[in-house]
Amino acid sequence: MADINIKKGHDIQISGKPELLVYPLQKSKTVAIKPSEFRGIKPKLLVKEGDEVKIGTPIFYHKSNPDLKFPSVGCGVVEKIQIGPRRSIEKIIIKLSDKENCENFKSYRLHEINTLSREDIVESFIAGCLFPFIRQRPFNKIPTKIEFPRDIFISGINTAPLSVDLDLALQRKQSQFQAGIFALNKLTDGNVHITYSEDTVSDTMLETKGAVHHTISGPHPAGNIGIQIHHIAPLNLKDIVWTLNAQDVVRIGTFFLTGELDVSNITTVVGPSIKKPAHYISRIGNEMTSIVHDNLQDENFRLISGDVLTGNTSSMEGHSNFYDTTITVIPENDEREFLGMLRLGSSTTRYSLTRAFFGSKSNGFDFSTSKNGSERYVVPINAWEDVLPMDIMPNPLYRAILVEDIEEMEQLGIIECDDEDFALCSFACPSKIDVGGTIRQGLDLMEKES
Repeated sequence: MADINIKKGHDIQISGKPELLVYPLQKSKTVAIKPSEFRGIKPKLLVKEGDEVKIGTPIFYHKSNPDLKFPSVGCGVVEKIQIGPRRSIEKIIIKLSDKENCENFKSYRLHEINTLSREDIVESFIAGCLFPFIRQRPFNKIPTKIEFPRDIFISGINTAPLSVDLDLALQRKQSQFQAGIFALNKLTDGNVHITYSEDTVSDTMLETKGAVHHTISGPHPAGNIGIQIHHIAPLNLKDIVWTLNAQDVVRIGTFFLTGELDVSNITTVVGPSIKKPAHYISRIGNEMTSIVHDNLQDENFRLISGDVLTGNTSSMEGHSNFYDTTITVIPENDEREFLGMLRLGSSTTRYSLTRAFFGSKSNGFDFSTSKNGSERYVVPINAWEDVLPMDIMPNPLYRAILVEDIEEMEQLGIIECDDEDFALCSFACPSKIDVGGTIRQGLDLMEKES
C-alpha cells in the first residue's frame, strides 16, 4: 500500500460547486453514442435507422476486432445515424421508449464470480459490451485487442474542478463494486490497484477485497489516474496497463450480478451559470436539454460535457459524452480586460494561481470562457513544472514533440503521459499554450510509429 502526498498542482476555485445531495433529472427523450469519441476505433454498424434496440444491444463494432462491441445506451428506436466528413459515423441517436428494457445475459452470485475462469470473464465482457469501459495506457484508448495488462488501476477520487464526489456516488454500491473487482482480477496476472482520498469515508472502497489499496492527498491532478500510476508503478516502454473510473467498476459488477447493463451515472451539473449546482442521477449519452432544463442562470453561456480543463463544448441539442460525469456551464465572454494583469485588484475580485493579490474568497470565482490573452511566445518560468506532479520535464518534452523527435520523446517519458495530466499546465501557462493538446499530438505520433 502506498500513501501518496502530492505537493504540486492546483485546485481551481470556480463557483458553482455541487451540493452533496443527489437529485433526479427530467427524463430524456433521446440518448446518443458517438463513435468519434473512441480513439482508434473504426466503427462497423450493426443497426440502421428505424431498428429497435434495447439497453445493451450491440450497435457497432471495431472493424479490426468484431469482439469489441459497443452497446446501445437506451431502449427504443434508432432515430438517426449522423454521418460526418469522409462517411465517418459521428453519432447514433436513439429515441427512447416509455418503458425501457435491457438485454439479458448470464448472471452470477457474488461468491461465484471469484471462481470463474479468465475465459468465462472475457466471454461475459464480450457479450455485455464491457470492454469500452476500460482504457489502456499508453495512449489512453480502448484496448482494441485483448492483451492482458501488467496491472489494472482504478481511481476512487476525483479532483478535477466541480467533479463528482465518489464517496457520495458509491454509497450502497459495495456488493456491485466488489463484484467488479473480482471480475477485473481475472484479467491481469498483476494487481488491481485502487487509490482513494486519505479522508475517504466510503465503506464501498475501504472494505473492498482483492485489490491493493492506496491513499492519496493533495491538489488536482491527484485524482488523475496517470498521476497515480506514475507514483505507484510507472510504465515502462513495453508495459500495458488498464484503467477505469470507480463508477464503471460498479457498472461491470452490476452486469455480472444481474446480467443487465446499467447505463446510469451520478453526474454533477455545475458552474457559475447553473442555478442549482448538485449531483444528479443521469445516464450515459443523456440529452443536454434534460440535464440543464430550467437550471440556467442566463442565456449567454457555454455548455461543456466534462470539466473545464478537459471537457468538450456541447450544445442544447447535443448529448453528454460516453465517459463524462460532469456537465459544466460557464458564461460566454470574449471581451479583453483593460490593462489585464496590470489593473489593481484583490483576490476577492480577481483570480491568481500564484497568489498575486491580497485577500481570499471562499465561494469561488465566476470564471468565463475568456482566456485573458492570446497565444504568445513560450516563457520558461516554471509555470508548467509547478503544477505537474510527475518526474517529467514538460518544457523539453514539448520541444521534442514540436520537432517530432521520437527518440527524445521516449527518453523524456512520453509513454507515461496523457493530455489530461497536462491540462492544468495549459491553465497555468502565461503564454496560453495548449500543452495538453501538444502532448496528445506526441502520443498520436508515437502510436503511429510503434
